[in-house]
Amino acid sequence: MASPATAGVAKAPARKPRKSVTGTRRTVAVLFLLPALVLLGALVVYPIGYSLIRSFYNANGDGFAGLDNYKAIFTDDGIRTALKNNVIWVVFAPTVSTALGLIFAVLTERVRWGTAFKLVVFMPMAISMLAAGIIFRLVYDQDPDKGVANAVWVGIHDTFARSSAFPNAHLGRESPLKPDQGGFITNTTVHTGQTVALPLVGVAPDQMPDGAKRAVAAKPDPGKITGTTWQDFTRGKGVGKLGVPDPSELGYDGMRIEAVKNGKVVASAKAAADGTFTLPAAADGARLRLPAGNFKQPYNGVDWLGPSLVTPAIIGSYVWMWAGFAMVLIAAGLAGVPRELLEAARVDGATEWQVFRKVTVPLLAPVLAVVTVTLMINVLKVFDLVYIIAPGSSQDDANVLALELYRKGFSEGQPGIASAIAVFLLLLVIPVMLFNIRRLRREERR
Repeated sequence: MASPATAGVAKAPARKPRKSVTGTRRTVAVLFLLPALVLLGALVVYPIGYSLIRSFYNANGDGFAGLDNYKAIFTDDGIRTALKNNVIWVVFAPTVSTALGLIFAVLTERVRWGTAFKLVVFMPMAISMLAAGIIFRLVYDQDPDKGVANAVWVGIHDTFARSSAFPNAHLGRESPLKPDQGGFITNTTVHTGQTVALPLVGVAPDQMPDGAKRAVAAKPDPGKITGTTWQDFTRGKGVGKLGVPDPSELGYDGMRIEAVKNGKVVASAKAAADGTFTLPAAADGARLRLPAGNFKQPYNGVDWLGPSLVTPAIIGSYVWMWAGFAMVLIAAGLAGVPRELLEAARVDGATEWQVFRKVTVPLLAPVLAVVTVTLMINVLKVFDLVYIIAPGSSQDDANVLALELYRKGFSEGQPGIASAIAVFLLLLVIPVMLFNIRRLRREERR
């Protein structure tokens, strides 16, 4: 019978099958990973490698261009505008989205309807960039009857500064008035006891003031100047008389009249609903003027998609979409904040603002960093919103690198420069991505 030592030696060769088992497991693992590796190579590695090589060739791909395509990134006006806009995007879009997400997460933590509010704020994430672009193209429409943004803006503006009711009024035939600084003024001076006719045409019936009444001829007053300002137009050929109020003609309710003498306004009045007005004796010897304020065009809102505001407007649509994403991640981080620390700060006499600024925000710093960096990576590649929202007239002003890549590669036939832009974008994204990965690993170790 073999001794225990001998038995141990005899059993040593039995370990060999374990190596084959380990090798088999590795083979199975590789086989399972192979489809993913093939897809990774075909969809990621190959395009990156091809773009890198193509960036050193000319537009036709048959001549080596060296670094010329990369020089174009810093010399081409369109690409430089795109670079500038990308900097604006990277600075403001992630910052505003993260700040709003933090505010929403903190404010909704203690309210009963917080979950419903978070659902509403997060809902835009379910919409594609294309759909969001179409929505905000309509929101920013210049026409207040179509664009929500201008409808609200015009409503607020008109609440404090009402538009004129006579923007299209102008002189008719044989008018006693002449143009003057955007308004109209009488050809001759007027005197007390005199009645003055100030007729105009051009105001559509549906644009006349709601309180306008049938125009009447003013009665003379010995110590004052009286007159009428009205719409001197009656429908129908040969109907009505020029310079005299007819039964169907309406007075210019609210029209302002000024008496001007030696370049100074010495008296003023506002027309009644029937167009009549009265000026004091101080207006004797003056000319009567209908100032330009009576005829200013109605306020049409802000040109959101014009050259100066198109980039901030598009960033606003991005924030609308991604603030919910930031809020959800920050809310998850907030759920892990120890409540004892917050309560201890309150017990020590800290106000809610101090608790938020000196306790909550520092504890959420890792989450805020991850959210901000993730959004920075995202905005570096933004394309859909800019392409859809910016109209053709402002697309050059709203240009970003991803859009310029598309335009160079598919519209202008310069695939070499487009490839250089793609490589440049990759170089911009990699450091931010590595920072994010290191952050996540550091958090895992904790």
